[in-house]
Amino acid sequence: MLKRTRSRQRRRPMAEINVVPYIDVMLVLLVIFMVTAPLITQGVKVALPQETAGPVSNTPAESVVITVDQFGDFYIDVGTDKGVPASDEILTNRIRVVLEYRPETPVLIRADLGVEYGRVVRAMVRAQKAGAREVGLIVVPPERRER
Repeated sequence: MLKRTRSRQRRRPMAEINVVPYIDVMLVLLVIFMVTAPLITQGVKVALPQETAGPVSNTPAESVVITVDQFGDFYIDVGTDKGVPASDEILTNRIRVVLEYRPETPVLIRADLGVEYGRVVRAMVRAQKAGAREVGLIVVPPERRER
């Protein structure tokens, strides 16, 4: 009869959570993000002309940058789709909106070294049509050359 009493005794459930599998998953995710983070490129890659030029005076930290890549496509760093090519109308409208709220915002152009001159002029004209008083060009100083 003693055996029956022992077999009918219920075991209490354990109320502990085993966190070891969660730690393993987190470590794997950490390794994945560490490996893939350097591979993610941000922005549009352009080869800037290398010339000696002085900095633009009185330039606030925030400016509108229009990028013209090697294929002649326009990109603008305003809005949610910064990595998507922008048409002439989108370019003009976005610059106009920024300048309505902050008229002193400078407009700068980053153009690839191999892009034809007409595309750079077109970006400048679009910026002026949007209301930009001055349009600057971004270059890389000779001492910062990428090799």
